[in-house]
Amino acid sequence: MIRYLVVALLIYFIYKFVFQFLIPVSKTASAMKRKMNEFQNNMQGNGFTPKQDPVKEPVKEKAGDYIDFEEVK
Repeated sequence: MIRYLVVALLIYFIYKFVFQFLIPVSKTASAMKRKMNEFQNNMQGNGFTPKQDPVKEPVKEKAGDYIDFEEVK
């Protein structure tokens, strides 16, 4: 009798695990994959290419160009 109860509980927990965890996770994963593919296709179809910023050299400040201003009243 206990053996049937344990088997029934095991089947019940496997059922809950499959229908409340595995199926929603797989649906979400496939939906995200489909959306990413749509996004990539849209970006390729629009001719979108990511811009690459040119490498900028650091700006060197000149040490002798300081002008002392006087306050005018």
